[in-house]
Amino acid sequence: MKIKQKFTLFLMPLLIVGCISSQPFPQGVVEIQPQPIPQMRAPRVGQEWVYQVRNVFNQEIIDTITEKVVSVGNEVRIARSSAKTGPLPDEIQSPWGFVTQDPHWRPAQIFTKPIPLWPPQLSAGWNGFFTTQYQVPSYPDSKYYWGLGMTALQWERIKTSAGEFLALQVHNDVPNFVSNDLFRLANERQEDLWFAPEVGRWVIRRSSGRYITAGVYWSNAYWEDYLQWELISWK
Repeated sequence: MKIKQKFTLFLMPLLIVGCISSQPFPQGVVEIQPQPIPQMRAPRVGQEWVYQVRNVFNQEIIDTITEKVVSVGNEVRIARSSAKTGPLPDEIQSPWGFVTQDPHWRPAQIFTKPIPLWPPQLSAGWNGFFTTQYQVPSYPDSKYYWGLGMTALQWERIKTSAGEFLALQVHNDVPNFVSNDLFRLANERQEDLWFAPEVGRWVIRRSSGRYITAGVYWSNAYWEDYLQWELISWK
């Protein structure tokens, strides 16, 4: 019995990886670099994006998130709410396109220096690496390292429930960031997003993360939520 249990534990990481690799990855039709570059939609009070959130591991729909611009000025504030749990932390950009309070990951992050949410240059092949520190609302006196590698891969025409969009596919890497959870010894996150200038936001965003604790190697790293946001309506 013990041998069977050990064999099952050995296979679990392999089965998880197999499940992940079997999930459909968003596929669009590759487009050449548009000329001129599509005009970026400017923020206005009342703009709204509604996303269906899906668990990539099993494709279960777990929530619907509504994001709405509620103020524009020195900062752009986007109020967020969950159909499942109610109000969520706001997103704050200052200036537009650079985030100072990012609620995408848990817990929410307040950056000491804003970092881009999408490539400052909407050109395939662009890349950059940005470093900053962040605080979390529950630990305002502590700061943690955050480094973001961003690469604009290619333009694609991609479909969601909200329609068809010309979007720039972007890959983000967050290697070796410091977690506010002191039991986590090493961390990494990555995501792919399809950013549509006409929408002023991504139409698909797919994020995952892994971490290890004492005595755990990367081959058996723990997974954070692996989620995909798909735009289902906007205005």
